Amino acid sequence: MREIHTLNSKSAAVKKGLDYPVIDADAHVLECEWAIMDYIRDIGGPKLAERFEKSGGRPGYNKKHRSMFWAAPSGKYTIDRATCMLPRLYADRLEDAGIDFAIVYTTYGISANQVRDPEMRQVLARSLNSLYAEMFDDVKDRMTPSAVIPTWTPEEAIEELEFAAGLGLKTITIAGEVRDAVPEVAAVDPALGELTQRITSICMEPRDGNDYDPFWQRCVDLKMMPAGHAGSQKSQRRQSPNVYSFNRLGTFSVGNEFFARSLFFSGVLQRFPTLNFAFLEGGVAWACQLYNDLMEIYEKRNLDWIYEHQDPSKLDVKLMEEMFDRFGHLDYMTKEKWGACQELPQSQKIEDRPMNDFEASGVESREDIRDQFVPNFYYGAEADDKMTALAFDEKINHFGVNLKAVFSSDIGHWDVPDMSGVLQEAWEMVEKGTINEDNFKDFVFTNTAEMHAQMDPDFYKGTVVEDAVAKVMATHQRPAASAAE
Repeated sequence: MREIHTLNSKSAAVKKGLDYPVIDADAHVLECEWAIMDYIRDIGGPKLAERFEKSGGRPGYNKKHRSMFWAAPSGKYTIDRATCMLPRLYADRLEDAGIDFAIVYTTYGISANQVRDPEMRQVLARSLNSLYAEMFDDVKDRMTPSAVIPTWTPEEAIEELEFAAGLGLKTITIAGEVRDAVPEVAAVDPALGELTQRITSICMEPRDGNDYDPFWQRCVDLKMMPAGHAGSQKSQRRQSPNVYSFNRLGTFSVGNEFFARSLFFSGVLQRFPTLNFAFLEGGVAWACQLYNDLMEIYEKRNLDWIYEHQDPSKLDVKLMEEMFDRFGHLDYMTKEKWGACQELPQSQKIEDRPMNDFEASGVESREDIRDQFVPNFYYGAEADDKMTALAFDEKINHFGVNLKAVFSSDIGHWDVPDMSGVLQEAWEMVEKGTINEDNFKDFVFTNTAEMHAQMDPDFYKGTVVEDAVAKVMATHQRPAASAAE
């Protein structure tokens, strides 16, 4: 009989030195396509199943550009491929990776929201969710799967959310954007329209006036945290037909940044202050950049600043004329031509649009940015991502905050050649001194514990980490505003 465990793994050794559990915020299942097809036939019927198969089995993928290939463990790591296909084996081998509990996300369903056929999109999501509920039913103490929720419309999102909750699934995967045909092109030629792409946020001025607030409210009601994992905001104009690595780099972080920025500026965070969001598989460096950029742009684009420093009516016209008169040259750099071109500053009228870019968010100070952005956002950072240290750099991040990075193994995908090494890879940040041991505890345990338990106190009930999570949550509240900088 073959050995299925990695004896004396480095990750297991790291785990033995910890006095708290390790929660994997983003592991993966490798779905058996024949099992998915069985559910599609049962739920959608034979005709839709036939249509699905004719689409190549992966509707939504752009086959003109290089997608993933040879993307699962093989060779001496074949056992890892089997592990990610078989939840019972997976649960048995978590110890090898130094992991106590894992939240498992889709692989096949990452592109589900790109399916433009509404019937096929719904059936695919429902088939995957039904499959996950059955697959992981007898390993609930060690693993929990995330439901796939299509967000093409708020109505379909709510319908599938409620279905998933009825199955007992406890967290959801969504896309923060919709990629449909450019309407002007589709109106002229529907076939050509299928080859075009219009990318629209589901919360920042969503297409066709859709209101997703009822969906966010149902997430709150059902205590299910949305995770952005399908949000690799790809554009067909920016992809290589041949080089997968070129297409892969940055796509998840771009999609995550787009979604987070949309949530902030649209006011979703203000309207739903108890709703947490996870942004997975893109690391946290982009979030540090966005957080600090928001602080810095607010300093120069808040209403008081622009009225004081950029209001055209306050322009010193005489000074401008004097400067052009003294330093202008050539025939077109004259005082007279400047004045004629400007038609005086008063003519620079504000368009009939909101002046305050931060109005919808309710932000009226830099402290407001901190208090909205920091408590509710969590960032899946893979074990080998050394930029995770930026999340804990109090010298860089305004107000000295830590952004909430969560340990994400990504077990099951090509970038994890050996699942037994993931916790050790993360621990190297402590060994190299880029984070301290308290940071590491937040990264691999506390942040992921609170991410779900804040919304659903029973999320970890019946699991091997239940007691540890309850203990930390008893003293861990949403962080209060810290002192001003």
